[in-house]
Amino acid sequence: MLDPAEELIDLLDIERLEVDLFRGKGSGGETTARIYGGQVIAQALMAAYRTVEDRLCHSLHAYFIRAGDPSIPVIYEVDRARDGGSFTTRRVVAIQHGRQIFNLSASFHVDEPGWDHQHPMPDVQGPEGVRSREEERATIVHRLPEKVRADFIRPRPIEVRELDPRDIFDPGPQSDENHLWFRMPAAKGLEPHMQQCLLAYASDMNLLGSSLRPHGLTWYQGRVMTASLDHAMWFHAPLAFDQWHLYTMDAPFTGKARGFNRGAIYGADGTLVASTAQEGLVRPRRRK
Repeated sequence: MLDPAEELIDLLDIERLEVDLFRGKGSGGETTARIYGGQVIAQALMAAYRTVEDRLCHSLHAYFIRAGDPSIPVIYEVDRARDGGSFTTRRVVAIQHGRQIFNLSASFHVDEPGWDHQHPMPDVQGPEGVRSREEERATIVHRLPEKVRADFIRPRPIEVRELDPRDIFDPGPQSDENHLWFRMPAAKGLEPHMQQCLLAYASDMNLLGSSLRPHGLTWYQGRVMTASLDHAMWFHAPLAFDQWHLYTMDAPFTGKARGFNRGAIYGADGTLVASTAQEGLVRPRRRK
């Protein structure tokens, strides 16, 4: 039996059905109730990579159209939009039950020199001494209905240490800024494109939650309906996801039943390796 990290690597090993047609497993990863958004992002990026040579992704832009069904595979159809001298563009459509559930556009760039600058990494506590997600959840699992406890505390593929974690049942209003450290030791030695796919998978973690923080909301209260609407990501530097990375997030705006969220991902040495942005549904749930 594979451990969660090995399962995730296997999940991203999508099957080629035709030249530009691929199939990925629907079940696995962060949740068993639905297909986790980061999973379909990562699988779609992997499908695009199966049609690209000698260059790495520098940006992706995606839309979530329908909820994914974890009981069946996902079909990924790649459109080779452009192969240029410096840039390659791919469009990927994810299909289940004969309908689009997700689409992604990704751009790939040859490695070339240019001017460099970046914003510094925030001065926050390091991962040492911070309780892991599993340790945090073990302290509160007894407050959940028994039928969901096993899934809540089951091991996940990404090691997460959240700085200043909230009470998921009664958090109270807080700053939209939040930080976590994450890594996946099993990523050691994997190829650069796989490192990017794994980081893309992890980039959906906690991001939408930033727009809930100022309103004292979490998913566990039953007061809010949430869903990722779109997701964008830019890769700035090489990464080794077996090492700790800081994910710093904020939400400049929430309104009109939507929340806008931003993220920056730094290596432990302070290098800005990626940036993210996501808008999500934040809809008040009607009381029955």
